[in-house]
Amino acid sequence: MIQVAVELPAVPVRPARPGDAHVLFALSRGFMASGELRPRPVGHYLARAGEFLLAPNAPGAPDAPDGGAPAGCVAVRDEGEGAAVLHNFCVARGSQGRGIGSALLRAALARARLLDADRVFTATTGPAVLFLRHGFAPTEPRRAPAAWAAALDPARGSRVYVRTL
Repeated sequence: MIQVAVELPAVPVRPARPGDAHVLFALSRGFMASGELRPRPVGHYLARAGEFLLAPNAPGAPDAPDGGAPAGCVAVRDEGEGAAVLHNFCVARGSQGRGIGSALLRAALARARLLDADRVFTATTGPAVLFLRHGFAPTEPRRAPAAWAAALDPARGSRVYVRTL
């Protein structure tokens, strides 16, 4: 099998603003319905908009007929003692495979460094291919920040990953 490297265009990522809370919620809702994200009310996004990074969508994209829906988002939260967590990481179905997840992850790691984190944790119910490709490794929940790990729902089957910065 011949593999060809494809150069994807740069994906812009910006900090979310309080006014983005409703579009963050709208993007996340489909992933909540499928069980990929924990259900959260719109108030969660209103209260925590400052934790989010957002990849805006290009006008005319198939999943953003008005050009206003984000292509993806991720939240980065400082847990203290050198730890940060990533949560609510999602890329719109029609935007997957275009480098958006990688761009969001690189931006999230940069933000974690600004928070003086030396390690970043995340949990996922999916195959974690993106996280593994970006240097994350499986870890035990007991190694993660206690309050965050305690909030994980064991019924969802999430696996915890960590990356050292």
